[in-house]
Amino acid sequence: MIRASATVPERFAPLFDRHAAAVHRYLARRIGPLADDLLGETFLVAFRRRGDYRSTGVGVRPWLFGIATNLLRHHVRQEERRYRALVRLAATDESPVPVEDAIDRVDARALRRDLAAAMATLRHGDRDVLLLTAWADLSYDEIAAVLDIPTGTVRSRLHRARRLTRLALDPAPSTQEPS
Repeated sequence: MIRASATVPERFAPLFDRHAAAVHRYLARRIGPLADDLLGETFLVAFRRRGDYRSTGVGVRPWLFGIATNLLRHHVRQEERRYRALVRLAATDESPVPVEDAIDRVDARALRRDLAAAMATLRHGDRDVLLLTAWADLSYDEIAAVLDIPTGTVRSRLHRARRLTRLALDPAPSTQEPS
């Protein structure tokens, strides 16, 4: 389809139709309101670079997520600021809550604050792997293709990100696994 679109640009459209929703979900969870703009930019970059596309055996989806992730990296400062703002907001938010929802909301608010703080402290590469796993539901091989890193690196980054996130959410030392 990508090769065919080099001579007939309209043949690129089905690629958008098939993958735009998944890429948009990933972008929306990562960057919020900028997702629409970044989605358009992702497919614009993909269209412009369609001649450079090389099949890696895992399909076109990882290539698109790779473009989206690279665009996100340009917005990393805003993302980190957003996580820090969520931490501050969660610490000061005192809106009225119905009694029956109070306990669930307090737990969720505390978790949101702690999770946002944990996400803000992760290395960029670790955060990318964790979010591509959790929000884009990509396999290790697909994430490796997205980030242009070995699959073993994906596994180690994901393990580290999960461990650090768990530690941030439950800082009590574990007696089962040495650090």
